[in-house]
Amino acid sequence: QVQLVESGGGLVQPGGSLTLSCVVSGEIGSLYELGWYRQVSGKQRELVAALSGRDIIKYADSVKGRFDISWDNAATTLYLQMNSLKLEDTAVYSCTANIRPAGTISRSDYWGQGTQVIVSS
Repeated sequence: QVQLVESGGGLVQPGGSLTLSCVVSGEIGSLYELGWYRQVSGKQRELVAALSGRDIIKYADSVKGRFDISWDNAATTLYLQMNSLKLEDTAVYSCTANIRPAGTISRSDYWGQGTQVIVSS
């Protein structure tokens, strides 16, 4: 069974930094797109950053130049380095991975449970 588990959220002051981690575990056949989304209560979930094959990376305009997405293949861990955090970055951040589990022929999107990031002075 594929699982995604995030960590690294917390309280940070404006201008500070946080690194979110997402460990992907289970019987993974093939791994496709990876990404981080965030959601503020009452608002639609939005894409923060995504990473796909051949290192194709995209960022939301609001985080370009401040956030960095990366993947450690050996540790099967997705990271989101967040710098120069702003009040409006406060949200629940969730990682997602499009995976074909080993022994199957279908791809599915898997999600972590989410981790809260609060930017406040």
